[in-house]
Amino acid sequence: MSDAGRQAFPCDSGDPLALDGQLCFALYAASRAMTRAYQPMLRDLELTYPQYLVLLVLWEWDAAAARGESPDVGVGALGRRLMLDSGTITPLLKRMEQRGLVSRWRASRDERVTLVAVTDSGRALKPRAQEWVERQLASSAITREEVESLRGQLWQFLEKLGSSG
Repeated sequence: MSDAGRQAFPCDSGDPLALDGQLCFALYAASRAMTRAYQPMLRDLELTYPQYLVLLVLWEWDAAAARGESPDVGVGALGRRLMLDSGTITPLLKRMEQRGLVSRWRASRDERVTLVAVTDSGRALKPRAQEWVERQLASSAITREEVESLRGQLWQFLEKLGSSG
């Protein structure tokens, strides 16, 4: 990649609309590459990438509940955690429920609230996913420290981008 492709957002020199100078394109290309890298695992688990993300959150909530914590297990909280709106999350959960990976039910205190939890079938996918992720990291040219650093920088960037309107 050229030096222009490594420039920060926004471009500070050269053509501000050059493709290689666009942070948005670098993030888009990296996101697509990561999604492609996960395809073998997703095929093996018979999941889409958004379904995998749902399971990641539900596995976190499941572990928190096992520790005696009380995570907010509503569909709304799940959507906020994944940065997805209800029009996206509801059909996604419906397909996962049909596969037996999650269960949904109305809250007894407020029937407007739908709760969601991972089922035993959904839990059974976790060790396989964890093994695959660990194996990929171990065989990658990218170190765990590089992954941690980049993830932290991306979350900081996302926070700043969101707060800038």
